[in-house]
Amino acid sequence: MTGYGSAERMENGVRVLVELRSVNNRFAEISVKLPRQLLTSELEVRDLIRTNFQRGKISAFIQLQLEEAEQLPVTVNPAKVKGYKALLETVRQESGIEAPVTLDHILRFSEIFESDHTILERPDEIWPIARIAIGEAIDNLKEMRRKEGEELAGDFTARIAEIEETLRVIREIASDNLESIRKRLSAKIIAIAGRDVEYSRDRLEMELVMAADRLDITEECIRFNSHNKFFLEELHNNSSGSGRKLNFLLQEQLREANTIASKSQNADISQKVVHIKEELEKVREQLQNIE
Repeated sequence: MTGYGSAERMENGVRVLVELRSVNNRFAEISVKLPRQLLTSELEVRDLIRTNFQRGKISAFIQLQLEEAEQLPVTVNPAKVKGYKALLETVRQESGIEAPVTLDHILRFSEIFESDHTILERPDEIWPIARIAIGEAIDNLKEMRRKEGEELAGDFTARIAEIEETLRVIREIASDNLESIRKRLSAKIIAIAGRDVEYSRDRLEMELVMAADRLDITEECIRFNSHNKFFLEELHNNSSGSGRKLNFLLQEQLREANTIASKSQNADISQKVVHIKEELEKVREQLQNIE
């Protein structure tokens, strides 16, 4: 499912920015981009995301920023500045150079600058802050995906209602199917044997009974309605893994639809089944992303 979740947390002069982006995918595929200070926590970040999401291609972006007052996490070592200046003065005098020692010369020595060991140099203090921000971003992403799921649930409910109405029409057609078979068999007998040839009506009735048993789709329609009922119940189940259960029920619905079409031997019923399968296919396309 698609979605976006972000969070920001500020503590001890450092700001943690977290962005999570999710697009449709049948499985959980997670990519993480971290600052160097949090590289050792990559597995924990992945575990946090994987614990909350079972499907979707999820990209996580985490950034660190210092407060404006902390933008220069370095200091100058006065002793080293004086030492290098004295050294350069000695070189100048010994070499006979008249030009004075300037700031540019001293800045060539990076050793005059020292890190003040801000929080950015202490990953163990950054991770607890980042963990909270990641949790907030996950909650925001889940909320956005939940809203999309509610929209899809409404669409699924409408399609299941359309399928059940089509099944009702199919049952009505099937109730008249036996009489159609009777007329068709009688017409074939008359066409082959002629109107003056006698035939066993008992045998004809037996054939009709056998045909009725072969063409009876009552059991399939009952099972189909049962699958529809369970589908709607699972659709409103907030527990994890509902998407896979819905996918299983959809496969069973398709199985019953194919059986109804093959057993009925009726063009009108077959046409209705095509409509049902079209609706189920539209559900299937979206169902691959439901968690």
